[in-house]
Parts: sequence; C-alpha cells; structure tokens
Amino acid sequence: MQKELFRGIRYSALALAIAMGLSACSLDGDDGVDGATGAEGPQGAPGEQGPQGESGDSVGKLTRIATVPLGAEVTGIFLTDEGDLFFNVQHPSGTNTATNSINSINSMPINTGTVGVLAGVNFNNLPATLPDSPVPASEEEKQLVTTAIGQYQVLGQTGDTYNGDLPEGLGHIYTLDGGTLVLENDMPDFNGFLPTGEGQGFLFSNWEELPGGMSRMQIERDEQGMWTVTDVMMLDFSPVWGTAANCFGSMSPWGTPLTSEEWVVDSTVDSTTDASWNDPNEVATNARIGRMWEMTAPDVPNSYNYGYIAEVTEPAADEPVIVKHLAMGRYEHENSTVMPDGRTVYLSQDDTGGVLFKFVADVAEDLSAGTLYGAKLTQDVGQNDPATTGFDVEWVELASGDNLTIRAWIDEYNGIGTDDYVDGESSYITLADVEAWANGDASYPTVANGGGKVTAGQPMDDRVAFLESRAAAKAMGATAEWRKLEGISINQKRAQEAVEGVDTIEGEIVTDAYLYIGIADIDNTMVDGEGDMQLSTRVKDCGGVYRARLGENYNISRIEPVVMGSTYRSSLTGAERCDVDQLSQPDNVIVMNDGRILIGEDGFQENNTLWMYEPAQK
Repeated sequence: MQKELFRGIRYSALALAIAMGLSACSLDGDDGVDGATGAEGPQGAPGEQGPQGESGDSVGKLTRIATVPLGAEVTGIFLTDEGDLFFNVQHPSGTNTATNSINSINSMPINTGTVGVLAGVNFNNLPATLPDSPVPASEEEKQLVTTAIGQYQVLGQTGDTYNGDLPEGLGHIYTLDGGTLVLENDMPDFNGFLPTGEGQGFLFSNWEELPGGMSRMQIERDEQGMWTVTDVMMLDFSPVWGTAANCFGSMSPWGTPLTSEEWVVDSTVDSTTDASWNDPNEVATNARIGRMWEMTAPDVPNSYNYGYIAEVTEPAADEPVIVKHLAMGRYEHENSTVMPDGRTVYLSQDDTGGVLFKFVADVAEDLSAGTLYGAKLTQDVGQNDPATTGFDVEWVELASGDNLTIRAWIDEYNGIGTDDYVDGESSYITLADVEAWANGDASYPTVANGGGKVTAGQPMDDRVAFLESRAAAKAMGATAEWRKLEGISINQKRAQEAVEGVDTIEGEIVTDAYLYIGIADIDNTMVDGEGDMQLSTRVKDCGGVYRARLGENYNISRIEPVVMGSTYRSSLTGAERCDVDQLSQPDNVIVMNDGRILIGEDGFQENNTLWMYEPAQK
C-alpha cells in the first residue's frame, strides 16, 4: 500500500511580492553584477499536514477467489514457492452431475472427494486487486468450481485408479494387511507440495475419516500451466497401526509433510478418552469406531495409538516412513506449524473447549522430543465483541517427553478388548488420574477412587500430559475454551525476516510477521459467559480469523482479531444466517509472500468460498 504524504509550504506575503516583482521586470540595459548571497534565513514553521492518501482498494477487503460445488467445503489450501495454488473439494454432494460446458479442462462431475489445482496462474504475481468470482446462480454453476482467476484442474477423485497404476483406488482405506477395503473416503483435506525441480514434485494429500490416510502424487506442470499426474500411491500407515481423521497439516521447514489426526480422539472438555472405545455395543453400532476395529483386525485397536501429528520422513522415497510424534501431545489435532527455527511449533485443537498448544523441540528439525505447553488467555477488559476483543497469552508448561518413553506407556494399553469392558469403569486414563497428576500425587488413584485400570495404584509419571493433553492443560490452568480452533499458519519467509532479520522477501522490509488462526465457530465455550473467554454471541457460527505477532524466539504473547464473519442472523435458516459476501466458518488459512491471506470456508453456505484478504497491516 502506497501513501502519498503532502507537506504544506508557506510563503510570506513579502516573499511572494518580491518574487512576482522580479519576474515582471524588463530592463533594456545590461544586467548588473550579482550581489553577494545573503545569509540563509530561519526555517519557516511547518505547514499543516495534508490529507492522508487513499488506501489501496484491496486493503481490508475480502475477494472471492473461488467457490466449491454444492455440499462441499474448501480444504487443502497450499501455495508453492513457485506460486501454484492447490485446494480440494471435500465431500461434495453425490447428486452433482454438471460438467463445465464452457471450460473443457475437466470432463467429470465433481460429486466425490476431489484433489485439484488452480492452473494457469502464478499466485506470487497477482495484481493488487482482483474481481470477485460471482456467487453461483444457476444450477450448473452451483455444481462446479467457479473461479475469479485461473482454471480449477482436477488431479484426482475418490476411487480413481489412474489406468490401473493405483488399483486400490485413490482415497480408499484398507485393513492393515491390505486385504480388505474398509472405506471409500471422499474427504480430502491437507495438501503439501515437495518440489523436485522446476514445475514438478510430489503432492501429498490427507484423507479425513475414520480410518484415514494420505496419498502421494508425482506431478508435472507444462508450459501452459496444466498439470499431469505421472505416478500415485497411498502411503502405508500399517507400521504405526493405521491413522485416522487426517485433517489439515503443513510442510516442515526441512521439507517433510506433517499430517494431523483430529477427531479420532473421543473426549470432551470435561472428560478424558471415552470408556466406550471398547464397549461391545458401541463397536457394533458406531460405524466409525467399528471401522477402526475392522482396520486392525484380528488385533484390537489401542485408542492411544491415534490422535497425533505424524511426520512423513523420507517423503520422496519409494516407501516413505511415517513417524507419529507422541511428544507433541494427543488431542484433536487440526494443524501444526513449525517456525523457521525448526524447534518452535504451534498446534491447534479442533473441538469444543479446545486448547492452543506450543511445543518446543529439544533439537532443531527433530520433533521426537521436547516440552509441551498450553496457552493461558486473558481477555481484554471492558470488551466482548469478537471484532475488537483480543487476548494476552501466557504459556503453561505441561511436561517434557520423548517418543520412546511415551510409546512404552501407550503399549500398556494394548490388547484391551470388548471382553474387558465394564460399565461404569474405564480401561483408560480418567479425570481422577489427571487430577492426581496435576496435584503432584505420588501415585495414581485406585479403581475404587476413580482411577483407570491400567495405572491404578502405580507410581505417578507424565503420561497424562501426552495422552490426555487437553485435560492435563486444563488442570494446570491453561485455557480450554476455544470452539473449532482450525488452521494455524505463517509465511516462513516473512516470519524469518521479521524475527531473525534475514532478507527473504524481495522488495519489502518485513518488520512484523504473524501466526494466523482460523476459528470456524465463535460459539459454545467462547460465548458461555464463563472462564477466560467471554465473547458476545454477535458473530457466533459465522466465525473469524485471529492472528498473533511473532516475537523473540518466535514466541507469541498476544492474539487479536483480523477479520470476522457477519452478524449471525439466528431468526433465519441455512445459508442466510451468515452473509454470503462475508466470512462463513473459516477453516484453513495460509499466508502469501506479500502478506495477504487465503481462507477456506467450512460452512453452511450453499457454495462455500475460497477468499483472499489483505490485512491493513501485514
């Protein structure tokens, strides 16, 4: 944004008269010899400040970049270093039949999970302003991806076999032995791109359900900006007992995908892991839990094997290696983002009564060991409107740990089957166990005193912090009141320049950089009038985006609102409750090199939107 500054210049009446007189003189004789220059007079008083220049048209404005078809949400926003923008269409309506009659780039309807790219445009070279993509009006438009710039190219859909190169089908999840199809997953989420050369690389995509998975496509871009899939695979998670609810994610600064296991963790803000995980009736009637048991059969699934950040190490190998980082805590992971120092990681919990976590690794670029923290918030005094109310942040240390130690604790819960279920008791960690840990007790409580069966009466350890992280954080005083704490993101280059002073952004001196936080719903525990967060219900399910300035050592100490959804209209129904031209349940958020942000909606709009927003201060 350019601002013109006008400086007033004041002339005295005498100086003006002399100037006019001299300019009007006309003498026929020769000019005389110039006299000596007089001493410089005192500087005049500054003139009044001129009016502020006009701000750029895009500042503070949402621009509709694209909309997705009926029934779908926008997921997997990822912008590569070369400016290619990937995003997915998650769970579109199965009744969508339209194909694009104007744009022949895609010949298939978008009626199942779809991985794609906005082809033919470089998002690193966008103009300052863009026209909005129109709100879909016709039935055909509503069933398609509409865009303001570029063309949405489908790279793959649920079940695609790529002419037999992937016989098991894209997004299809099998038993751990690979013999039986468990789920045809239509919920692609995170995308992460690992370049292998100019216009080519590996695209990793999450598949979010119970059970879940991740695909890897090897892709190439031609001279017109169109992409070709040259190889594809579903990653093998069987060495880590499978995976589940793989939601958003990120690429580490050292080039490895980090996938987030979200809602497989069956707990609430007032409970630990539900004792019904091995309830025979629940296993038989709950489709999602039943599929987890089917995936691991004949072995029983250990609940504590799921709910972590998993790193894809050796991502370009023929057989990538999956490592679940147990030390980063177990909860409903929406996303993790690693700072440029390779040690500091911020993590979001997507649930009612969620916690914002921080993890600091012992060694840079090694997430297997470190210290876990929960954020304690203090709301601004005298304010409660979501659009203006911020929070100060303090960090509460929970515990330090490493993957190997935590793995041994998890293994103690192996083999707990349906025959071990007793109504009214729990085979897992209980709230009584959490309270004993937080109080510094020497041992775990007995079953009679509310303890879990596995640890009853044992000496105390720190497993609570890593296996029931939300309950542990809450017990230690951290704020467990976020509602649908979604994608969190930084721009690596802007962050490094602002914090470390390294010149990474060409043509701009970056002095401030931010961690952006999407909140789909500002509801429930955020507006209940209790605890650390007591916001008004004006915005409610329309949601909003917050951000936190990165300080020394990439610490954050303050969270403030950036852009909020519209006023929630509770008397209306469906999409009308949130203004179609403003945010509606923002989910994943990413930050562009120029400081603008891209926001994907996970809302109840008829056609959810991919937005671009330019903050007033970037």
